[in-house]
Amino acid sequence: MKPIYKRILLKLSGEGLMGSKEFGMDAAVINSLAEQIKHIRDAGVEVCIVVGGGNIFRGAKDAAKDMDLTTAHYVGMMATVMNALFVQNALENLGAEARVMSGLHIPAVCENYIYRRARRHLEKGRIVIFAGGTGNPYFTTDTGAALRASEMKCDVLLKATQVDGVYDSDPKKNAGAKRYDAVSYDEVISKQLKVMDAAAVTLAKENRIPIVVFAQKGKNALADAVSGKGEFTIIKEEV
Repeated sequence: MKPIYKRILLKLSGEGLMGSKEFGMDAAVINSLAEQIKHIRDAGVEVCIVVGGGNIFRGAKDAAKDMDLTTAHYVGMMATVMNALFVQNALENLGAEARVMSGLHIPAVCENYIYRRARRHLEKGRIVIFAGGTGNPYFTTDTGAALRASEMKCDVLLKATQVDGVYDSDPKKNAGAKRYDAVSYDEVISKQLKVMDAAAVTLAKENRIPIVVFAQKGKNALADAVSGKGEFTIIKEEV
């Protein structure tokens, strides 16, 4: 393994933690991810993580008709904290130091997000898991990931998904969907490619952070992505 990035932000979807389940977490999946994360950390890569919460609650999408929309967003943000704690526990079971930092104020559960403290954790070789989104409703975890990647001055944002890159249409519904090896930030936005919301892509563009979209499935998926190997799509300024 020869990493081509020094500091990364790994964006994990909540749905990616379910495995074959319809709801919740799959311990085997989380443990496998933890092993991969520790492997690249041990190879000298500084690791930040943002985890979604869609396996528990998808914010406004799961909100009941009579549920206040802002409240629904906060519930979804708290779901990300639960997932972050599961990932932290799996990493610590492997002997990897990890800290959960939340945009929401939950001091009895995890640290509050403080920029300089997060940077210090990374400098000490700890894995930092950002939870609670940006701390504000109406922002997706993708936008939160782009924000934290910018603040931590990450070399790349790695987005783990259920498919091996960015397609011009849903490959699960369209067998003829075209996969991009590389695509520009502007093309993702103008063509409304379903990979990340426009705010996240724009923020990554402004801070010149490439986005690598790869399939989470596979024992060496993360190591390959960090090494520039395997199947993936890279989103960058010039293509």
